[in-house]
Amino acid sequence: MTAQTAPAPVPASDPAGTDLHPLLPALLADDWEKVDAELPALLDLLFSRSAGEAWHKAGTFKNHLLDVYRTLALWDQPRDVRVLGLFHSVYSNEFVALKLFDASAKRAELAAAVGEEAERLIHTFCVMPRTRFVQKLTEIDAIPAGGLDLEKSDGSMLHLSQKDAAIFAIVSIADLTEQWHSWVDDVFQGFPWQTRQPVKENWAASLWPGQLMPSNEAWSLASRMARPLRDLPAELGLPVPPVFDRCRRILTQADEMAAVALYWQVVTRAHAISTPVAAVSLLKTAIAHNPDIAEPHLVLAQIALTQGDYDTAATHARIGLDILSAWGTAWDKRIAWSGWVAWARVLLQAGRTRSWPENLGGMIALGMVS
Repeated sequence: MTAQTAPAPVPASDPAGTDLHPLLPALLADDWEKVDAELPALLDLLFSRSAGEAWHKAGTFKNHLLDVYRTLALWDQPRDVRVLGLFHSVYSNEFVALKLFDASAKRAELAAAVGEEAERLIHTFCVMPRTRFVQKLTEIDAIPAGGLDLEKSDGSMLHLSQKDAAIFAIVSIADLTEQWHSWVDDVFQGFPWQTRQPVKENWAASLWPGQLMPSNEAWSLASRMARPLRDLPAELGLPVPPVFDRCRRILTQADEMAAVALYWQVVTRAHAISTPVAAVSLLKTAIAHNPDIAEPHLVLAQIALTQGDYDTAATHARIGLDILSAWGTAWDKRIAWSGWVAWARVLLQAGRTRSWPENLGGMIALGMVS
């Protein structure tokens, strides 16, 4: 277990925590032109292909693509990497049959819209053996200067340069953590070493969306995928993702599972919690097991507010807000990332202004931050 380092105190002049990533306000407001001047046109193209009508693991394909883009933007990735995230499965791939563009006839159309280099990345990401790529990332300590060679299903080999492999690793981590929750754990158990499980015998596990618990597998897998990125050569021009202690920390699956179990007992009231002290103990232990999750901090912040401990509330709210900003996706996917960010800012402002409703009905009036 690893302890979480608290951020610097929030200035009293900034009670709602507005000193975050400069793109955060535009991303929350869906002000795409402020995020990137060319983004509205790219979204028009994407949405014209019915991305909003296609189902995806935690919602729609449109939302998934936008959310992966958001994470890559918050990770300050170059333009072509962000565009890859936005279109990363539009030619379909080994996992999903969501073909928004025909790779056999429409590559020139997409290249004209996004640029030849971005389209090349999109196409390669769609046709490469993704499972083998993820396996490979977990087996190496660093991406070799000579790149990676992957065997495709037909026995042919695909070579990835060091830069392409790093780009695909970054996008794969954003892709994985955006969509994974307990239902995906059940139907894709053991990824990337999953085995076939008949639906008929496992019908209960197949019922979507399941409990929407945080994943017991995704964050630990993502940490192993991220490890080879920790010392990327500067000449690649790829910022190291600001997660898992800048890709230096490995989260064990045992710690991941413990964090989920402890958090879930509190938020579902499955544990016979008679006092806030018991809930606080469970949540702090969850954080010790997995420091890369925001939501336990936000629950701790709210408990502290109910007890009038405003300084503790502000500290936990700010840590949670920082983690949400770093990830660009929620761990507890019962609520969208934007909702968690809004709630974190409410909690932070309440801690800094030292005010909280005295009655349950007053909770309904919460919402605005300034």
